[in-house]
Amino acid sequence: MRIAILSTNPDLYSTQRLVAAIEQHGHEPSVIDHLRCQVMIEGGKPSILYKGSLLENIDAIIPRIGASVTDYGCAVVRQFEMMKVFTTAKSQAITRSRNKLRSLQVLSKAGVGLPKTVFAKHPKDVEGLIELVGGPPVIIKLLEGTQGIGVVLAETAKTAKSTIEAFYGLKANILIQEYIAEAKAADVRAFVVGNRVIGAMKRQGKEGDFRSNLHRGGNGVSVALTPEEEATAINAARALGLRVAGVDMLQSNRGPLVLEVNSSPGLEGIEKTTGLDVASQIVQLIEEKIPADESDTVGV
Repeated sequence: MRIAILSTNPDLYSTQRLVAAIEQHGHEPSVIDHLRCQVMIEGGKPSILYKGSLLENIDAIIPRIGASVTDYGCAVVRQFEMMKVFTTAKSQAITRSRNKLRSLQVLSKAGVGLPKTVFAKHPKDVEGLIELVGGPPVIIKLLEGTQGIGVVLAETAKTAKSTIEAFYGLKANILIQEYIAEAKAADVRAFVVGNRVIGAMKRQGKEGDFRSNLHRGGNGVSVALTPEEEATAINAARALGLRVAGVDMLQSNRGPLVLEVNSSPGLEGIEKTTGLDVASQIVQLIEEKIPADESDTVGV
């Protein structure tokens, strides 16, 4: 099979690991910068140009779409879908997961445990919003933020009010979310491939920072999930339609609460923390979905 990784940077750890895993499984890897793809829209004949040539004979794609280019990246993924190419993350699923409000709404409908969250457009009663999520401290999040950027912990009502009003003054869309004190600035990332959790790590924020993102200096340790945590991660990925996902959860007194579902989870943190070969398991998922004897008929 010819498996393409949609990535703007071939030197990234995740991209290199996927290339190596594809080769180890006897397939042909190809790294394609989706920002350099040109989508050709024509009745009954969807196609993609890359560096001036038609992309042909692609059996499967592994999208690694950055948050800042979600719209264009998803347009390219959607075009591959129209060309009947298998993808580990469908365009609609990526779009759902990237919009924090939309993803929480989908997860809520699916019955997945979530922190109390409020969204309002230019509300007059800021104090009322704060009380709806249990009062201070509260978490204030930009809808478009990633890797812990645009996330603020407001420890008092006064701080929360001034922060919320400042964001609204900048016409920024925000979520106001309850603070789960018992999580102690730590969360759990469960890595879902297919219909199972293949590994998990607990991430602890560095001293003085409530955010646990490894990108922000946090550290991770391998953990075994409880049956409830495992079921929550699988249900969250399934609700959003993701075949591969990083599901971030808080361990609360009322069970696991999902913070976010990442459609392009990095491999470095989970592989180095757990010692698992996650890249190979993603390739195995593709092999399960595309039998070897059919690979020469899949793709355009």
